[in-house]
Amino acid sequence: MDDYTIYYGLTFLAIAITYGAQLYIQSVYSKYSGIANRKGITGAMTAKELLFNNGMHEVAVKEVNGMLSDHFDPREPSVSLSQNNFESSSIAAVAVAAHECGHALQYKENYALLNIRASLVPLANFSSYAGYLSIMMGLMLGMMNLIWIGILLEGVILLFQLVTLPVEIDASRRALVQLQQYGLVEGEELDGAKTVLRAAALTYVAGVASTLLQVLRLVLVYGRRSRRD
Repeated sequence: MDDYTIYYGLTFLAIAITYGAQLYIQSVYSKYSGIANRKGITGAMTAKELLFNNGMHEVAVKEVNGMLSDHFDPREPSVSLSQNNFESSSIAAVAVAAHECGHALQYKENYALLNIRASLVPLANFSSYAGYLSIMMGLMLGMMNLIWIGILLEGVILLFQLVTLPVEIDASRRALVQLQQYGLVEGEELDGAKTVLRAAALTYVAGVASTLLQVLRLVLVYGRRSRRD
C-alpha cells in the first residue's frame, strides 16, 4: 500500500466519522428541540433548580450567543447556555442544561479527570496549531525531527480528547440522575433526554476516533519515509 492510499484513505475515513457524528447530533437535537416538556421548564430554569438543589448558589446561569455553545466555566464559576437552550422549554434544552450542571457537580466534588482535563487545556490549545505547523515546516526544510515533533503534538490533542470523553460521559450520567431525582422529566421525556445526551457523547467518541486516525495516518506515512531515507 503506497503513501497516497494510506493518506487519502485514512483522511476520508476521519472526515466521514466526524461529519457523520455531526449530522446525527444535529438530527437528534433538532427533533427534541421541537418537543416541549410537560412542565414547561426552560433550560435556564432547569440549571437554576439543579444548582440550587445541590447547594451551588455561587454558580451563575448565563445566556450566551452561538449554537450549542453551552458550557460550564469553573473560573467564574458559571453555567452558560446558548440562547435557544436558555429560553426553550424543549426536552433538548433541559437535557443540555442538566449536562452542564453535571460539570458543575464534578467541579464541586473535585472530580479528578475534570482537573486533569483543565490542566491539559493550555497544552492542547498550543498543540492544535503548533502540530501541523511543525509538520509543514519539517516538510519544507526536509527535517524529519520537526515532523515527528508535530506528530507528537497531535498526540497531545488525542490525549486531551481521551481524557475529555469520560468527563463528558460522567456529566451526562449525573445529569440523568439529577433529572430523575428532582422529577424534572419523566417517562418518554426522560428517554428523549437520554437520546440527546447519548448523541452528544457520540460526537466526543467520533472526535477521538478521528484524531486517532489522523495520528495513525501521520505515523504510517512519515514512518515509511523515515525508513526509506
